[in-house]
Amino acid sequence: MPRRGEFTRDFPAAPTVPEPVAGRIGERVVHTSSATRRNLTSRILPGNHTCSQLAAELADEWVEYVDAAGVAAGTVQCYQQAIKSLCTSVDMQLGENASRATLACDQPDLGRVIAAWERTLPSGFAPNSMRPTILSGAIRTLIRRRAEHPHRPVAERVAGLAKAGSGVPIGENNELDEFSREDKQAMVRAAWAAVIALEKRLEAGWRTAGQGRHPQGDSWMSIPNLLWGLAHDAVTPAEISDGLGPPGGWTEELRECIRRPDGSFPATTARTVLTRWLVAQLWPNTLDLHAFRVLLVDATAHPPEEMSKLTEGGVEFTPGGVRLTLVRKRAKRRYYRAFKDASVEMADVIESKEFRDLPRREPGVIVKRLMGVTERARERAADPERNLFVRAVVDVDRKLKFCEWNPEAPLARFSAWLQAHGVTVDGKVDIRRLRKSGKVEKVVASRGHIHEAADDHYEETFKSHYAQGTTLRVISGEVINSAQEHWFSQALQGPTVLSQEAVAAAGESTRLQALGLTAQEANDLVQGELDMGVTHCKNPYDSPFSPAGELCSVAPLRCLECRNAWVLPSQLPQLLLFSDHLARVRQRMTPARFTAFWGQSYVNLQAVLEDRTEQEITLARKHIAEGGIALDLPLAAHVEFDA
Repeated sequence: MPRRGEFTRDFPAAPTVPEPVAGRIGERVVHTSSATRRNLTSRILPGNHTCSQLAAELADEWVEYVDAAGVAAGTVQCYQQAIKSLCTSVDMQLGENASRATLACDQPDLGRVIAAWERTLPSGFAPNSMRPTILSGAIRTLIRRRAEHPHRPVAERVAGLAKAGSGVPIGENNELDEFSREDKQAMVRAAWAAVIALEKRLEAGWRTAGQGRHPQGDSWMSIPNLLWGLAHDAVTPAEISDGLGPPGGWTEELRECIRRPDGSFPATTARTVLTRWLVAQLWPNTLDLHAFRVLLVDATAHPPEEMSKLTEGGVEFTPGGVRLTLVRKRAKRRYYRAFKDASVEMADVIESKEFRDLPRREPGVIVKRLMGVTERARERAADPERNLFVRAVVDVDRKLKFCEWNPEAPLARFSAWLQAHGVTVDGKVDIRRLRKSGKVEKVVASRGHIHEAADDHYEETFKSHYAQGTTLRVISGEVINSAQEHWFSQALQGPTVLSQEAVAAAGESTRLQALGLTAQEANDLVQGELDMGVTHCKNPYDSPFSPAGELCSVAPLRCLECRNAWVLPSQLPQLLLFSDHLARVRQRMTPARFTAFWGQSYVNLQAVLEDRTEQEITLARKHIAEGGIALDLPLAAHVEFDA
């Protein structure tokens, strides 16, 4: 018998975590949740590919990477698509040798195979698509991650390929354009009509439910009884379907409730359609809530995903409107915005029922009506966050659920809402285009102040994502055209040249008015009282080159570009001397610099001289030579060009 202390005990060895078996052909499964909190399951089955060992290696890295990085559902599916696409290409390129393909061996050469896959990858997508680059980057990420593991060998050529830049060119991201004004107005009108119709429908539904009794003790063919049972949680949609029986025994009233617009009757799905119709008489469904999102995005110009995530605690009504707490999920940022209702400024208006039904861009009014139609649904929803967008649905198991709104639910997307309300828009059907329309309106209202339009993101974000809209491009083009026309008209408004006949008619008031002069101004010009040297000036205190009321500071150097300048025949000698001066300046300056400083004066001067005859120019040259006429220019003109 063993003594004390001689007893031995075999303790079990510490469990070891087995390394992923590359050759294991079992499927790899990843569970994620989307932005709308829908549970998504992504699978990869290596056994479906000839290169099952390669598929298993990449799938193992995919599972571990998703768990470690916590990537979103969309990214998970991108990696899944990349692995399947590469493995399909490997099977086609290597044929029977694909079964020996592995990241750890040099043969077969996977580096060459992956490079060939990347070259052909863009051919399977639309031109300028960014998807090929994303898929290529996903494979390289998985390979680099595997190469960093000490016990998972990767061939040198494959590792080098993964560390290098992607071999797929980056596509172009085509920005969404805003809705046209007509399309936007049509959507807003349809949304207001849908909200008013929803309120009337729910009011009538609860009024009808108040007239019913429990269908078990009365009748399953009575609409008030069925609505009463749903409203008081006394019966379930499954019990209603069983209690109604085959559609052949229904009353005509029940059959009319679900008859299609074309007059047909859904015989095979009649009970499911009827239960959903009954639920929609008491609570809003998925399609109904699109109208509120359209109105809120139009009124606030904030992202649609932020509007659909409003909560009871994030709404604070103020005397002037409403204060909303908004959450930017991608930036993990919470911020606040206050919106003023127009009704505050219209206190004298009697708010009748007709006035309340008029479309108004007041976030406070829209939020109040949203809370009103979803109040009963929110009371029955097990939602700790107390979201405002709550819907009532009948699932495939015929159970009534009150859950958070999912705008991407099948058969109830934004495009289905537009089609149901007869709204047709040009271009892609995307609610984000409505936000761009609001951004454009902010820019126009603020006269181009970007910081006022970029009130919920950076100005750089506005320039890269919102400044390419059609409306802004049109407005920018109009501004540029207006500026060009202004300066072009300024350039064309040069001096006025008076002929001998015009000077002789100085005493005729009619002809002076036709020339734009008064009698006094004409007499002063003829008598030389307003002589500026090269030209005469109509009003030297109204110069476009100097502040109003001050004497012109650029005469006579810029007189030939001024609208106040008047050229008389007696000034031809001075014009010829000024032409000679510009010719000498032109020889000393570069063409670009001369054009910038003297181009317009030179062109206008040549146009004036071309109107003179050869006899007049010859006579003027003779006067210059015999009379010793000199050009009177300020000293700054000579100093500037001699230096």
